[in-house]
Amino acid sequence: MGKITGFMEIDRALPARRPVAERLKDWRELEGKLAEADLQAQGARCMDCGIPFCHKGCPLGNIIPDWNDLIYRGRWETAIERLHSTNNFPEFTGRICPAPCEEACVLNINDAPVTIKQIEKQTIDHALKAGWVVPQVAAQRTGKTVAVVGSGPAGLACAQQLARAGHLVTVFERADRIGGLLRYGIPDFKMEKHLIDFRMRQMEAEGVTFKAGVHVGVDYPTERLRKQFDAVVLAAGATKPRDLPVPGRELAGVHFAMDFLPQQNKVVAGDAVPDQITAAGKRVVILGGGDTGSDCLGTALRQGAREVSQIEIMAQPPATRAATNPWPQWPLVFRTSSSQQEGGAREFAFRTTYLEGDGHLRALHGVRVDSGEPLRIDVDVLILALGFIGPDTSSLVDQLGVALDGRGNVAVDAKSTTSVPGVYCAGDARRGASLIVWAIADGRDTAMHVDAYLGSM
Repeated sequence: MGKITGFMEIDRALPARRPVAERLKDWRELEGKLAEADLQAQGARCMDCGIPFCHKGCPLGNIIPDWNDLIYRGRWETAIERLHSTNNFPEFTGRICPAPCEEACVLNINDAPVTIKQIEKQTIDHALKAGWVVPQVAAQRTGKTVAVVGSGPAGLACAQQLARAGHLVTVFERADRIGGLLRYGIPDFKMEKHLIDFRMRQMEAEGVTFKAGVHVGVDYPTERLRKQFDAVVLAAGATKPRDLPVPGRELAGVHFAMDFLPQQNKVVAGDAVPDQITAAGKRVVILGGGDTGSDCLGTALRQGAREVSQIEIMAQPPATRAATNPWPQWPLVFRTSSSQQEGGAREFAFRTTYLEGDGHLRALHGVRVDSGEPLRIDVDVLILALGFIGPDTSSLVDQLGVALDGRGNVAVDAKSTTSVPGVYCAGDARRGASLIVWAIADGRDTAMHVDAYLGSM
């Protein structure tokens, strides 16, 4: 697997990112790429470890050692076939997955794992450029119809698998464009949207019908959905945001991250957005230290914020693994995202107590969790990136009558079936907000069960 002694001879290497001063001026992707020979050398580092823990780290079950070895040997076309065998959209995961596979890599015992994510990204990019990614049209159609509600990674993966099995699939999306949070939650500097457009064209050629701007349960009755389709898959995500229940929450200038980020993505796409929420020239505070908070930070910096602070209620993590957090567990260590490299201040162990203003937000008040020390921060725009608490059940889920679990997610059995026969659920709507690899894995798994159900009808 790879070069037998490669992990001892070759150091881990990643491509340089575009300089901060350059990338803050545009919305293009900031990640670079390795030269082909250098990428092959990185593939050579994949050791014959006996038990590939990277498999355990990847919810998709990607056959990582195989395509690392294939890239090392220059067999690019076979590598993309192996990669596509478990992952419908490696161009998405290669850009926005946090790479739990790398954290589980045996070489990560010494903090130098194989550059799995970079190899994945460049493998699919190479394949796209070479024209190897083409529609896979089913040899025959079953005549069975499936509605997939939601066009994020779970919905798209499920739809593609079902179409390739010969079923007639229609994907419904309430937003004006297909892609879910891939389209309107992920900034273009992390993933440019032409990648989604390419997959849409491929899936349309495979027989998938896309209907954007259709809110099932609001302007498309669920009764019609059940009558028109043999099976329904709910893949609407977990988009209900966690709020900030403090005095002053009603002040103007306080916004959810998922109101702020989509507007900028629309602008980048060429849309006019009246009364856009913008950080330009303003003092911005972002509550939430996760990926969504970092995306808001990078967006605010590109919009020209006067100053930006990102605040987290948890204490700053340690620089290295604690003894109670051994490999191959996910390492709870201090990390710096690409957006955090670009600027802005970071605060830890800070709890917001109330907001001050005169109709519009003027300041945020809080205390340091460890000491109780009060702190006041001047702010014009407060962005809440506090995570998500489950799917929006106000229309579609309630009307269908599917049961929810104790966390407010759609309850499913081992075959992805909800409490309503013929209705399935995939992705964050059943799992809660999670990683893109889990969403794709759920979509593929659900498609398998729906296919079996349709075959038994």
